[in-house]
Amino acid sequence: MARNFLTIDDIAETLGITRQTVSKYIREKELNAVKINKSYRVPFRDFELFLSRNATISEVKVDFRRSRNCQLDYAGRTDESEILSGYSAGVLQEVDIQHDQPWNQFIFGDNYLILKKLLPDLKEKVDLVYIDPPFGTGQDFINRDNDLAYSDSLVNQEFLEFMRKRLYLMRECLSPRGSIYLHIDKKIGHYVKVIMDEVFGYDNFINDITRIKCNPKNFARNAYGNYSDMILFYARNRDENIFAGIRQPLSEREVEKLFPKKHPKQGRYTTNPLHAPGETVDGDTGKPWKGLNPPKGRHWRYSRKVLTDLDRDGLVEWSDTGNPRKIVFARDHKGKKIQDVWEFKDKGLSYVSYPTQKNHEMLRQIILNSSVANSLVMDCFAGSGGTLQMAHRLGRRWIGMDNSLKSLDAVKKAFAKAGISCNYYNFVGLD
Repeated sequence: MARNFLTIDDIAETLGITRQTVSKYIREKELNAVKINKSYRVPFRDFELFLSRNATISEVKVDFRRSRNCQLDYAGRTDESEILSGYSAGVLQEVDIQHDQPWNQFIFGDNYLILKKLLPDLKEKVDLVYIDPPFGTGQDFINRDNDLAYSDSLVNQEFLEFMRKRLYLMRECLSPRGSIYLHIDKKIGHYVKVIMDEVFGYDNFINDITRIKCNPKNFARNAYGNYSDMILFYARNRDENIFAGIRQPLSEREVEKLFPKKHPKQGRYTTNPLHAPGETVDGDTGKPWKGLNPPKGRHWRYSRKVLTDLDRDGLVEWSDTGNPRKIVFARDHKGKKIQDVWEFKDKGLSYVSYPTQKNHEMLRQIILNSSVANSLVMDCFAGSGGTLQMAHRLGRRWIGMDNSLKSLDAVKKAFAKAGISCNYYNFVGLD
């Protein structure tokens, strides 16, 4: 299923007709369209069907202007229809059943086969996918006991196809308001970005988030220090995805900078002008208040009644020259908008149960922003189970999978310690 859309202008230019003619086709239901915000968009497949119904030659080749939605060309690419067709010949074998709910489960096995098996049940039900897959490094990773946790053996096109096949299945699991966060390093991440553009559609790309993962490095090499990785954030349908827009509290230094004054009882504050640009000729905000006119070329920000109420409540500070300014307290600040550079450093290997364990506060931020209470959250490379633990704490349903025995062991121990009930399964393939 295509993930990009054509605008009315795109279709008009492609067919050499007017926008009005395209609109007529839409009105008369000859061309299927969806309304996104205030504009109509036509899915690629619906446009293809329209062309096939109205074609006068055996085959119509049209430039769909997909230049921004590129594909990587490499040997071994599987066709999308083949990835999404068929079923997984295997069963989920119960290992440890701790509750009677259909969710909150961990499945041990190959996530491609598991996703194929679960797709009929999961299709369009998952509101959030967070994955921290292997990075295509070709290395082995050990835990703090010096045991092999997992082998990141796939590299180059084999790794890219490994990810591409699984991303198509994850896409089908996402609900119409769902989104996916893919955590990856910068050596392979830009190739993965192109894969995600193909799978989810360029227009559904939302952010490339830079995550500061550790303290600055001082390696002796001819390069800048590498202390960040990346998180690619895509929606199933852009502008329809869940996004709470949670805000980040100000740091103490930011509070001191933005609110430099101190009130003996109310704490830190600053003051803002009570007037704004532009004159009001006849309205209330252009008239004198307490014997003062707004400065030339400006007007009062509030009605004179509101100004009087602010002054009565002690929220107007008068300068020695009689200039009034509104008092704004730090305690009332709603926090700052989160940007696309995050500082969530990981703990060292000696402090974690699994070598790729990610900062739980980062996972908390992602889950709070891109899911709601009782949403289904999925992690197909569950590792230490941090995503699942945080989803549980925040009142979400969850499902995790991994093919590492060390991951299974880490999840079991962490869940038992936290008192989290989980149903454990093995995926068993059938020959």
